[in-house]
Amino acid sequence: MPKKDLNTSLHLPELYPYKPFEQLRKKQIFYLEKRSEFEVCPKCASICKSIYDRVEVTIKDTPIRDKRIILKIRKRRFRCKNCTAIFREPIQGIKKGFRTSDRFRRHIMWAANHFHSLKDVTRQLDCSFWLVYTAYYEQLRLQLQKIQNPWATTIGIDEHAFKKNKYKRYREFATIFVEYNHKRVREITLGRKPSELLACDRLNAIPGRENVKNVIIDMSKTYKKFVKDFFPNAKITADRFHVIRLFNQVVNQYRKLATGDKRKNPARLLLLKRYQDLEPHQKRAIRRFKKENPLVGEVHTFKERMHGIYRVKGYKRACELLIKLTDDMARSSIPEIRRLRQTIHQWREEITNYFRTKLTNGRTEGFNRKSKLIQRNAYGFKNFDNYRKRQCMKAASPNSCNLFGR
Repeated sequence: MPKKDLNTSLHLPELYPYKPFEQLRKKQIFYLEKRSEFEVCPKCASICKSIYDRVEVTIKDTPIRDKRIILKIRKRRFRCKNCTAIFREPIQGIKKGFRTSDRFRRHIMWAANHFHSLKDVTRQLDCSFWLVYTAYYEQLRLQLQKIQNPWATTIGIDEHAFKKNKYKRYREFATIFVEYNHKRVREITLGRKPSELLACDRLNAIPGRENVKNVIIDMSKTYKKFVKDFFPNAKITADRFHVIRLFNQVVNQYRKLATGDKRKNPARLLLLKRYQDLEPHQKRAIRRFKKENPLVGEVHTFKERMHGIYRVKGYKRACELLIKLTDDMARSSIPEIRRLRQTIHQWREEITNYFRTKLTNGRTEGFNRKSKLIQRNAYGFKNFDNYRKRQCMKAASPNSCNLFGR
């Protein structure tokens, strides 16, 4: 094969053929060598021209048209006259001590993302599981280094279970940080306590946290404390779904007292659904049910008033209605409503910030869902660092099949 065609197919400009290549049934073998006039000593950086001897190494390269490519490279070993060190000549595209080219390791990552199983990858590329495993996470680490940008202006924070500790009998949680501006997972850390998050080196290494303007969280006091300490200029927005969820829990509690704990009861879904979304016959049934059960009716009325506040346009109008709602909740005879009123009062600023930003935690919940899907497809992870690389690089990728549960 001519030198020009060899460079085009193999992308190794430093190598020249010293022997015709062999074409077998399932592979091609190329015999190559480097022809530079001198090399630089890696220890003392002096020019070396004295050749000590030659060795032949076997390198795997990316397949071409489903044929395996084997490179038989005849390397020269030089002796440095200055420091008497003996070293092999380096080759661009092949790392020192490796028996695979950089292109082949990138091809392993592509195959792991597109093939159905790990067995298919090892069979197609004729390599071991350990090579696929190490090359895959090595390429993930290199890609993560390319996206180390400052914090975005809008961040969503949520948690999900990472694994169960069967010895200490508790679950370990992971905290996920989602950038709304770029629609991707920015970082994921082990733990959910403020002390654990503030001590995380990866979070502290990301620059520009003073530029974060909005943070969306569920109604978690731990995340609220962390955001105030870590993002000094950010406004916290409480997710509207979790606010309504507090009212739904009280509604469901008093519905159980009236009908029993039957999930198939039709009144359950009708009470949790917004009243304005019901059909006319469903509204009549709810009015009849509330008349027969006054405690359920009172709780349901407060829940619908909270729904009505979220339909209001304007920050000042929403603040006025929320104050009026909490005042009416304070005069209620139901103890759960009075306790809920205290919670709403503590989160009043974060709840009303929604009417300025119109931001919800939906995007964060979506990435959280993908994180759980990655865990299930991989049958769990033991190494959190590998799990973090998968999340940060592949949580938004629809082509990821997640073969590595380690």
